[in-house]
Amino acid sequence: MADADDVRQLALALPHVVEIDSDGFDFRVADKGFVWSYPERRPGTSRLIRTDIAVLYVGDEAEKQALLLGEPEAFFTTPAYDGLPLVMLRLTQVSVDRLKELVTDAWRMRAPDPLVGDLDDGTDSLSPDLSRADQ
Repeated sequence: MADADDVRQLALALPHVVEIDSDGFDFRVADKGFVWSYPERRPGTSRLIRTDIAVLYVGDEAEKQALLLGEPEAFFTTPAYDGLPLVMLRLTQVSVDRLKELVTDAWRMRAPDPLVGDLDDGTDSLSPDLSRADQ
């Protein structure tokens, strides 16, 4: 089971990542967001920053639909994200290994080509501390 600390550790292990000051987490590469806390909109009140849910950049509508249909327990969307290559991920529904794959893929899609070369071939250098019992 993953959490916001895992998102932070994985995102910051990637090259050229900047964390934007926020009430949750917000990570960018080359000024492009690739993973951030879900800003849940609630009618009649201010938005609630959900650190148990990550918004991930997925590249295109086909990948978005594949994730939504293939893993509905983990991924969802809202009408506010219609037409955007973004999905919401319930962090408690994925392992740290799966989160690593998703965050790294999101980074690769947002990073300019010259920066992608700075990521080691196998991304093994990004290994999080997998000794946690709740994996």
